Amino acid sequence: MTSAFADALATGPLVLDGGLSNQLEAAGHDLGDGLWSARLLAEEPEAITAAHLAYFEAGADVAITSTYQATFEGFAWRGIGPKRAAGLLALGVELAREAARRAGRDRPLWVAASAGPYGAMLADGSEYRGRYGLTVAELERFHRPRLEALAAARPDVLALETVPDADEAAALLRAVRGLGVPAWLSYTVAGGRTRAGQPLEEAFAPAADADEVIAVGVNCCDPRDAAAAVGTAARVTGKPVVVYPNSGETWDAAARGWTGAATFTPEAVRGWHDAGARLIGGCCRVGPETIRSVAAALAGA
Repeated sequence: MTSAFADALATGPLVLDGGLSNQLEAAGHDLGDGLWSARLLAEEPEAITAAHLAYFEAGADVAITSTYQATFEGFAWRGIGPKRAAGLLALGVELAREAARRAGRDRPLWVAASAGPYGAMLADGSEYRGRYGLTVAELERFHRPRLEALAAARPDVLALETVPDADEAAALLRAVRGLGVPAWLSYTVAGGRTRAGQPLEEAFAPAADADEVIAVGVNCCDPRDAAAAVGTAARVTGKPVVVYPNSGETWDAAARGWTGAATFTPEAVRGWHDAGARLIGGCCRVGPETIRSVAAALAGA
C-alpha cells in the first residue's frame, strides 16, 4: 500500500511519541478507570491535545492517539451509545491533528490511530496474556467496527499495537483489509516470544504478505527484549520495523507502583535503527525528555 506516510518511512527514521498515560498522569489526571486515557476523550479532551503537543515539541514526528482502550463495548458499559462512541474515536484522531497544528513544526507531523487488543477492553491485564478463548473470526468481528470508525477519521496510519497473541494478529490482519489506511502491527513480547508464547518468527510471518501493513515490530515490552525482536521482524518480513518499548521499570501490582531502574537508553535506540527499525519511540513510563533523546540519537540517521 502506498501512502504519504509510507513514503516518509522510506526516506528515513521517524520518531514516535512516548507513553500518553504517564504524560497525562504527570499533568494531574486520574486514569484509574476501565477506559484509561480514553475516558478523557469524553471528559477532558484538551488534556489529550496538550499531552500530544508535549511530545511533538520534544521532537516526535508521530502522535499515537488516545484510543488504545476505546471500544464500542467499553463505551457502552458506561452508557455511551454507538453514535457517540464513533464520534469519540474520531475525536481521538482530531485531537492529535490539533496538537500537530499547534506545534507548527517545519516538518511533516503524523497521526497514528491506536487500536489496542481485545484484552485492553477487558481492563484486567489480559492484553499481556492473550488466549482469550475467542476464535479468530470472533476477534475479527470485535475489531472491525472500531477500525472502520478510526479509518473514517483519516489518520495517517493505524497502530495495531500491544498485540499479545498471533491469533489476534491474524484477526487484525483480516480486519484492516479494504479500509484504505495503512497499518503497523506491533506485538508485546517477553524474550523471543509473544506474550501468548508463540515464537516471533511465526508471529511476524503473516504480516509479510499483508499489503495493508507497512511496518511490523514490538511495543510495551522490556527494552532489553527489543533488539532481537527488531532483527527478527526485519528478517522475517522484509518490512520497516516499529519499536517502542517501556522504560524498563517493572510494575508491582501489589504495591501499585513502579520498581527498578529504567533501561531505555539512546545507545539502544541507535542499535534498533541499525537492526532495521524505522519507527522508534517509547511506551509506558517513557516521557518527553526521553523522546527528546531518541530524536537526538536518530538525527542524521
